[in-house]
Amino acid sequence: MAEHEHVRVAVIGSGFGGLGAAVRLRREGITDFVVLERADAVGGTWRDNSYPGCACDVPSHLYSFSFAPNPDWPRTFSGQEHIRAYLEHVTDTFGLRPHIRLNHEVKMMRWDGDELRWEIETARGRLTADVVVSATGPLSDPKIPDIPGLDGFPGKVFHSAQWDHDYDLRGKRVAMIGTGASAIQIVPAIQPDVAKLTVFQRTPPWVMPRMDRAITGPERWLHRQLPFTGKARRGLLFGIRELQVTAFTKHPNRLGAIESLAKANMAKAIKDPELRAKLTPSYRIGCKRILLSSSYYPALAKRNVDVVASGLKEVRGSTVVAADGTESEVDAIIFGTGFHVTDMPIAERVVGADGITLAEAWKDGMESLRGATAAGFPNWMTIIGPNTGLGNSSMILMIESQLNYMADYLRQLRVLGGRAALGARTSAVHAWNRRVQDRMKRTVWNTGGCDSWYLDANGRNTTIWPGTPSEFRRATRAVNLAEYEVIRVRVAREAVGDTAGAGSKAGAGAEAAEVVA
Repeated sequence: MAEHEHVRVAVIGSGFGGLGAAVRLRREGITDFVVLERADAVGGTWRDNSYPGCACDVPSHLYSFSFAPNPDWPRTFSGQEHIRAYLEHVTDTFGLRPHIRLNHEVKMMRWDGDELRWEIETARGRLTADVVVSATGPLSDPKIPDIPGLDGFPGKVFHSAQWDHDYDLRGKRVAMIGTGASAIQIVPAIQPDVAKLTVFQRTPPWVMPRMDRAITGPERWLHRQLPFTGKARRGLLFGIRELQVTAFTKHPNRLGAIESLAKANMAKAIKDPELRAKLTPSYRIGCKRILLSSSYYPALAKRNVDVVASGLKEVRGSTVVAADGTESEVDAIIFGTGFHVTDMPIAERVVGADGITLAEAWKDGMESLRGATAAGFPNWMTIIGPNTGLGNSSMILMIESQLNYMADYLRQLRVLGGRAALGARTSAVHAWNRRVQDRMKRTVWNTGGCDSWYLDANGRNTTIWPGTPSEFRRATRAVNLAEYEVIRVRVAREAVGDTAGAGSKAGAGAEAAEVVA
């Protein structure tokens, strides 16, 4: 990369959000862009999460781009390897590789208010960009809790998103910390091979059967030969989830019937009443992410598995100690403890117009305008920003809506002409977030009686969208310029009196930014 390369748009990250942004930029006729990726391959979270059993809990035909349907999904719920292969396919099909800069981790981004552009420092050099699209995603930076004594553990320690494939778990005593979406896939995958598996569960999840099956050859043939059948399948999956949303967002009491189904699912595999009591949640289903698995409960019932209904408190040598005092000798500790979602590390690397970082601007909680732009950070937008997450459908739907917003944002800049920037008005950001939080009050995520990763340190839900994907699409169809300040470069002339000397700055142009609308 040239020392002072300048591009129209810099995209950060090459997961679904980043690759989707790159495709949309090309479709908008914008080819002057780069995709900065910190790793050595594309794929985002589907590259990083390669643990045993890793798969998606959204049906394959819905968990893909509408503009890049895949008629050859092998299963109704695809595994990590198939989703990663799909993203590689998208990269090649749409000619994105010339734009992608691998091993270019972004170290810092600073807004230059005089030049109206972003200065970007990466691990491989510097560049500038008129617009930054941050698509790092909320599931990109693993979170390992600060456990006393962990540094002195003599065995193996790793996070589910940083799986050590060189370490052989066969015959080992393993502690699985956490019972979230990754853990319930890991447990049944490794249980047959380990000598002993101790699962540390702070809060039991609600688990529903995973209705997964192989997609038959005739089905795939039909989707290849008659593409509308694949679209119809996607539309049906979308419609079902669209109808389900109101139970989560407006009528949580209607979820009781789903709880009964989940309890019946548990009872089929867990015959021990003591274990069943440990695994039964005390909060409304949906408050935390509903997990899908047909093998998790059967694995927990095996002789070599213990469930400790408590979180990990400390480590003493090779002994792991739970908060309830339970002790276990283990050879390896696997953390399935989630990610930095409400405190994304990328926010510490973005310095805006006022000289403060995005993390500082969000110290009281993340908030943005329509999940995309933040006050004080002109020409910067995020894909999968605050309050764009979903509790029961495909995030690809939300990503594509944000790509629509991104495209219109860039069109507005083009219409304005010259060197210009759009800065989200603080009043517009606050107004949007008041509406979001008002709607959030009656949702299951706020009323269900749980403490989830959807909530930030202040107990505020800055993660989930409290409506349907269709509502969000309508809200992000176009940029409302009334919600933005238009910032242009102006020429400031410094008056120095009636008798300016030869070395005076009178008449000399010094560029500066000016808010003009």
